[in-house]
Order: sequence, then C-alpha cells, then structure tokens
Amino acid sequence: MTASTLDVRSLFDVAGRRALVTGASRGIGLRLAESLAAAGCEVTIVARSPQPLERARVQVMAGTGARVHAVAFDATQSDQVAAGVTSAVEAMGGLDIVVNNAGVQFRAAVTEFPDDQWHRLLETNVSTAFFVSREAAKVMIPQAAGKIVNICSVQSELARPAIAPYSATKGALKMLTRGLCADLGPYGIQVNGLAPGYVDTELTAALVADDEFSAWIARRTPAGRWGQVDDLVGTLLFLSSRASDFVNGQIVYVDGGMTSVL
Repeated sequence: MTASTLDVRSLFDVAGRRALVTGASRGIGLRLAESLAAAGCEVTIVARSPQPLERARVQVMAGTGARVHAVAFDATQSDQVAAGVTSAVEAMGGLDIVVNNAGVQFRAAVTEFPDDQWHRLLETNVSTAFFVSREAAKVMIPQAAGKIVNICSVQSELARPAIAPYSATKGALKMLTRGLCADLGPYGIQVNGLAPGYVDTELTAALVADDEFSAWIARRTPAGRWGQVDDLVGTLLFLSSRASDFVNGQIVYVDGGMTSVL
C-alpha cells in the first residue's frame, strides 16, 4: 500500500469493534472503557463486585450511548474467566480488543511483607492477564486478528522501596506481554503493554495529597506533574486500532518521561 492509497484517517478508527476491559468498575479501567465506548466500540466491562460494576456500566452507557455489558467474575479464578469471557463473546457477538487492567497494590517493608499479600499481587496482577488472554486467544486465533493491551507500569522498569512484590508482578506482566506476542503474533494478534507513570486517580489520592511526594513527582518527571487518566487514552486507541498492526510485544511508557531520565 502506497502513501497515496493509505486512508490515514481510518488508522485509529475502532468503531464497531468489540472490547473487553477488566478492572473496569473504577479508576483507570473505567476511563479506558469509557474511551473505547466513546470511540465507537461495543464494550464489556469486568470486575469482581456486581453492584459497582453495574453502576459503571450505566455510567459508560449514559455518557457514550454505546452498547455496554457488565460481566462480574473473579479474574484470578480460571474457571470463572473461561465462563465470563464466553458470556462476553456471546453478548457482543465476538471479541476484537482486550484490555487487561485488573491490578492491586500493597506497600510494606520487605521484611514485613505478608505472604497473603504476595500471593494476592501475583494472582491479581499477573494471573488475571494470563487467564483472560488465554481465553481471548481462543476467539482471536480463528479470526486471525485481535488486540490485547496489558496495563503495565513504570514499575515494569523501575523500583521503589516498599513495593518490591508489586514491581516483580509488573515486570512479569511486561515479559508475559512479550511471550504472548511470540505465541500469538503469527496469528495476526498484537499484544502490547501500556505502562502509566504516576497517575492521579482515586486509588492514588493519598499520594497526590502528600505534598512531599507530589513535589518529588514534579522533580522526577520531565513533564513536571502527575499524569491524568486522559493522558492514557491516545495510546490505548493506537494500540487497539489498525495503526498498531505492525507493533507487537512493545511496552509504551506514558509517564511524562520518568523512565527516560535519572
């Protein structure tokens, strides 16, 4: 295809695609689901608790006019994932885009880090992405197309005190992204990571309110500020659209430059 025949304006068009977003009842996941819906996708949002998930569904539907479905399941349980993805595919008539956003954080000194929290982080931050991607691949391989976007983190590259297990899980998610690229790329499926920096959400509200920490963010980030959830939307649309058809196994850091400087 030559430059003269390429329809540049259509590259980022995701209208009519079917998308599934995990961890979508609040925060980054909810905003990413809203963005895909606003761009013309039919969306299924996923979270563990039915009531917050239904409130999120109504919010996204009311704000975008899109068809929005809610399927509640525990994505750390492979049997629930298999049933839940099947329900989403049946509701939408297919599956084109998956956003693996489910994740948790827990901070503690390494010598005092509880076993149960270590396992919770591994299961939520890594196993969920594998289970959901595995089920999505069963749908995407026969159609020889699909987009999987894993929500990584600057902690996929960088570490800070008191979050060694979290950093380990986000590093594992980076390598899972690359491994899935190797397995699924030959079938026309692109698997990439979107890695936010420090983003102002309800989950980081305490850190945002901490003047000392926010001053550190401003010094440490070339952009000089906290990220906003809307800063992630453009990259999500790129990784979900035809514009990224030859981009695979990559981690795109949306971090104001944090991972580029000392």
